[in-house]
Amino acid sequence: MSDLPPHDSSASDESQDHDPLGLFDEIVANETDRDPDLAVIEAGSRTLRTRGGGGPQADVPARPADPEVDKALREVESELATRWGETKLEPSVSRIAALMDVLGEPQRAYPSIHITGTNGKTSTARMVEALLGAFDLRTGRYTSPHVQSITERISLDGTPIPAERFVETYNDIKPYVEMVDGRQEYRLSFFEVLTAMAYAAFADAPVDVAVVEVGMGGSWDATNVIDGDVAVVTPIDLDHTDRLGETHAEIAAEKAGIVKQDATVILAQQPVDAAQVLLKKAVEVDATVAREGLEFGVVSRQIAVGGQLLTLRGLGGEYEEVFLPLHGAYQAHNAAVALAAVEAFFGVGSAHAQRLDIDTVRKAFASVTSPGRLEIVRRSPTVVLDAAHNPAGARATAEAVSEVFDFSRLIGVVGVSGDKNVREVLEAFEPIFAEVVVTQNSSHRAMDADELAGIAVEVFGEDRVQVEPRLDDALEAAITLAEEEGEYAGGGVLVTGSVITVGEVRLLLGKG
Repeated sequence: MSDLPPHDSSASDESQDHDPLGLFDEIVANETDRDPDLAVIEAGSRTLRTRGGGGPQADVPARPADPEVDKALREVESELATRWGETKLEPSVSRIAALMDVLGEPQRAYPSIHITGTNGKTSTARMVEALLGAFDLRTGRYTSPHVQSITERISLDGTPIPAERFVETYNDIKPYVEMVDGRQEYRLSFFEVLTAMAYAAFADAPVDVAVVEVGMGGSWDATNVIDGDVAVVTPIDLDHTDRLGETHAEIAAEKAGIVKQDATVILAQQPVDAAQVLLKKAVEVDATVAREGLEFGVVSRQIAVGGQLLTLRGLGGEYEEVFLPLHGAYQAHNAAVALAAVEAFFGVGSAHAQRLDIDTVRKAFASVTSPGRLEIVRRSPTVVLDAAHNPAGARATAEAVSEVFDFSRLIGVVGVSGDKNVREVLEAFEPIFAEVVVTQNSSHRAMDADELAGIAVEVFGEDRVQVEPRLDDALEAAITLAEEEGEYAGGGVLVTGSVITVGEVRLLLGKG
């Protein structure tokens, strides 16, 4: 594989020059008939673009500029919103399997890399995609949830599919979806239909390889109608315990469902009991296993301007001076996992031991972006977004913020979902927040701001907690608190607790 030439690709920029921030409330109000988890993020995307001041942002597309296309996309979004949301699940792949059958099994038209785990899935998927694309392979990437636009979830060649294509794909499979709906006890869910759209779009492209992130779990996740040539398991921790299990081992047993016969399994560092379950499953299906810290890993890392400089040990050897424009030790580990996954896909470590072309690998990693993951969206004071929503993610974010940013005073804006381990999330941030502004996003799953404040007071003390139920008021309050240090004193704001919270703040501020 070392003789494969690098490939340079760039994405086009879409932008809007209207829809001021004052329309935020109106946008939200107009979207109340849609899935509450999607409404604000999708409806106000043009606000983000306006406030961002332009520049390439193909990974967070705006609403379509053409009114007819925008209308068609909204109709599709509205139809999808009538289905079960992503938080309502019936643990079975029978419906999605039936749909794949009538569609002619599009998911079998290309090889795939399947990614599960608790944290780091989307960032890892984006890195895998960048590496494959750099080696001239046409990629399809399916990830969830989205930060800004529903079209982000389905990407071709590193770029979200255009709204027109999203609509066409939906209309192409709609008759088959309705056919399956009529034969099943429950209609296909929102996530199941989107998964089918992704698999159909990839087959139609066609792609050389699909990079697929599970929605939740593994065994009964809708994505699990593929047989991934490479199965990736990012770090497992306690999350969605009501659905996946209350221990690392129970959660690992569910996630191990993506490991298929004769596949290669790339394991990030895991709790011991989780690793045991995953290794047992690999043995049962004759899968080959590569483990972080043994067969591959991070050799060294150092902070650099705009990211970090890494030396990674892959399955085929060491890769020195790899610049990754993302912050945090956890992103370095994600990079090691992604590199090993791509090496395994190319047969490195089994068919041959030669490393991939180092310049191509460097170029790929240097191009990686990950919206909503330690993303700076404002300066003076600096506002950073991070979608950490469980204790492990919060601890990783707190460590990264302390390492990367030299804030003299950091104010937190926290809005969480009610089904999360909120106390431990807050405890992870307590050492780095001078004060915290608790709030709530627009999701029906959001924890009430006053309820969140009660827990925050127990963790931070009453004098360090401010309550602002409206997210825009919370952001303004936090910026004001950060500015109390003075213009040049280094105050900052970290917005965190939920992908929805981060998405909504993106609408309020934009990137730039």
